[in-house]
Amino acid sequence: MILYIAEKPSLGRAIADVLPKPLKKGDGFIRAANGDCVSWCVGHLLEQAEPDAYSPEYKSWKFEHLPIVPDTWKMKPKYKMRSQIAVLRGLVKEASQLVNAGDPDREGQLLVDEIIHYCGVKGTKLASVQRLLVSDLNISAVKKSLANLRANEEFMPLSASALARSRADWLYGMNMTRAYTLLGQRAGYNSVLSVGRVQTPVLGLVVKRDNEINDFVAKPFYEVIATLNTQQRETFDAKWQPSGACEKYQDDEGRVIYRKLAETVVAKTQGQKATVTDIKKQDKRLNQPLPYNLSSLQIDAAKRFGLSAKQVLDCCQALYEKHKLITYPRSDNRYLPKGHFNEGDKVIASIANNDKELTSAANNADSSIKSKAWNDNKVDAHHAIIPTAKKLATASLSGSESKVYQLIARQYLAQFYPVHAFSEQQVTIDIAGGEFKAKAKAINELGWKVLFKQNTDDVVLPVLVKDQLLQCVDSRLIDKMTQPPKPFTDATLLAAMTGISRYVTNSEVRKVLKETDGLGTEATRASIIELLFKRQFLTRQAKNIRATNNGKALINALPLSATTPDMTALWEMKLNNISHKELSYNDFMTPLLADLDSLMIQAKATPTDAFAMLEKGAPAKRFTRRRKSSSKKKVRNFNRA
Repeated sequence: MILYIAEKPSLGRAIADVLPKPLKKGDGFIRAANGDCVSWCVGHLLEQAEPDAYSPEYKSWKFEHLPIVPDTWKMKPKYKMRSQIAVLRGLVKEASQLVNAGDPDREGQLLVDEIIHYCGVKGTKLASVQRLLVSDLNISAVKKSLANLRANEEFMPLSASALARSRADWLYGMNMTRAYTLLGQRAGYNSVLSVGRVQTPVLGLVVKRDNEINDFVAKPFYEVIATLNTQQRETFDAKWQPSGACEKYQDDEGRVIYRKLAETVVAKTQGQKATVTDIKKQDKRLNQPLPYNLSSLQIDAAKRFGLSAKQVLDCCQALYEKHKLITYPRSDNRYLPKGHFNEGDKVIASIANNDKELTSAANNADSSIKSKAWNDNKVDAHHAIIPTAKKLATASLSGSESKVYQLIARQYLAQFYPVHAFSEQQVTIDIAGGEFKAKAKAINELGWKVLFKQNTDDVVLPVLVKDQLLQCVDSRLIDKMTQPPKPFTDATLLAAMTGISRYVTNSEVRKVLKETDGLGTEATRASIIELLFKRQFLTRQAKNIRATNNGKALINALPLSATTPDMTALWEMKLNNISHKELSYNDFMTPLLADLDSLMIQAKATPTDAFAMLEKGAPAKRFTRRRKSSSKKKVRNFNRA
């Protein structure tokens, strides 16, 4: 008997739909006519044991226990999942062949692997486990995946990476949370101060931005704009470019801060003759935008529709599991396998059917165009999020689901439109010895941009030639003020988490980080942001995200290394290296334990007045879990983020 172990019931049902009929549904499994079975997890069925599982004395939170580091790691069944674990244990014992059908990412790999190991699978049976990668729940796609099973052993580095992440998060989050909660209690705060290696740097980004806004002092600066006429009385504007001699009158960003200098330029150029000294023109082509991964989709949905990261993820899960209209949504990849290109006609037809606003765009798509998104070298376990070939019989999507589907579908259709071609022109003009520049952009072929709303305010320059004489008919001074940084929004905070190298303080770390290395993963970023709101470290002011006093107090009390993204960005890079066999589990964990010792020493030396900003009269809600066997509440260790 072959046993397929899926990550979720929805995937389990999709696999069962392609197995021999009739199907017999059991409690937590589906059996096919040939005896093969499909069962499932419901996310992680197992979790890291809490500290008191290693020693009863750890039930009490005390500084002298820290850091707590298990000698042998223990996993325990989640309370509500014990019955499903029992089902799986029986089926695993019965099966002659096991297939890991977790989601195509490192967490999906681990959560099925850990159940297989928990059920005691060893030897030849363990070595022969196969891997099923499903990114589309429609029958034809699942059949194709079943025909391309791979050895589960190939994906062990993914599992090792996820295991290292899980244990490291437990060590860091549990020890740091206990340490700073105890410090907060000494300062009179009677709730949990949760610390996590991802959530806390995200909070740190917001606190730092809020501080920059609060400390910002607006300063004036000045620009000079000249209006020029050709002999044919064609008019255009050009902007003054201060020379090197003006540096002492400029700020660090090159803005002129001495008004009298700008006034002098206005006076010298007003009504004067001008000469075109240089013309640069360059033809450019802009390739089709890549299809979405989850983060880029969440960012665009936040900008366009004001949807939070969690709302977008929820819509994607419904579109994937319930409606089967999109492929696997928790993807960090923006490329597609070349094999999918041949299915373009079917997917385009489904878009035309499913979204009436895109019917015309779908009908005008050219399925022979092959964008740079189709690249096997950049696709591994999962690919970009795209529509499936399924056609909706009726309009059954919610408003938000429809908006998210439309974003995904439009981005996919863009792959079948021509590149966007345009010309950029820059003209340099001399007016009374001062240098002025004018820039313009001309569209040669709209291409894929026809699918998106365009800015029609592009500057148009008259036809000019070098050494052409012009007349400066007006020269005016523009008073401006420097602007403070903008508060984070859902879109910009997600963008910061995905492009974290911009916020890394250590220049050496920044050098080795790729732009795609970010805080958290595609699957966790939305939950991390929501968690900070739940713990009352963040609050919303209209679309803006701001830190609360409690959030600021925690960041101010923590060591700098815990509040900046440097450490966790390096973690993500190393975890990625483990998944690619470039680093071992032990090489990752050993230095982490040394860092943890140092962090506990720093925590114990933290003065009580570091928590002065905590709102002691209105503490954040306690995070508790009630066991059925007891009426007592027990504070959990919130270290998953």
